[in-house]
Amino acid sequence: MFLVKKNTEFYDLFVQSADYFHKGALIINEVMTDYSRAEEKMKTITDLEHAADDINDKIIVKLNHTFITPIDREDIYAIANGLDDGVDFLQGTLQRAIMYRIDEIRPTALDMSQLLIEATTDISEIFKLLHRLQHNEKKILKYTARICKIESAGDKLYREEVAQLFATVKDPIEIIKWKDILEYLENTLDHCETIADMIRGVVMKYA
Repeated sequence: MFLVKKNTEFYDLFVQSADYFHKGALIINEVMTDYSRAEEKMKTITDLEHAADDINDKIIVKLNHTFITPIDREDIYAIANGLDDGVDFLQGTLQRAIMYRIDEIRPTALDMSQLLIEATTDISEIFKLLHRLQHNEKKILKYTARICKIESAGDKLYREEVAQLFATVKDPIEIIKWKDILEYLENTLDHCETIADMIRGVVMKYA
């Protein structure tokens, strides 16, 4: 019973961390919907980032004190850091949006933030299923495949929008600002795919 409890706790912590990642995506979407709320949301996402760090620390401490783990120690460590890094990406996106004092949100940025909500929703669902990996293998792989499609859609949006920036925006400073913000959004979507790839690797080992 002792080992089962420990194993369950790892999965529970993953679920909490994935939830923070998803909440961060919701915050970014709110800012891309209404930029006037950016300063207000900066404190919220900073608090969220601290909470995500705390969860990551708990996972690492538990990993150091658990002899038998439910999946490989390296996988637990990589997943924990991956989820925590996702919140860092989102915080960095919002920091840039505030720092650059943008005048209005470009529609593609809002579209990409909506893709982030979709991807992090799927990530959250994956971690709710992971404790019964063998039973939920097909569902998990369905979610990981969908995350890859979402990332591809985001990559396409990013490339098209950057091309549009250079074709239509005359102010080079404005181009630099938006290229950086869009790049952070795209990198966060890339990171969602990286997490999905980690999970696929775990499924290959244990399902």
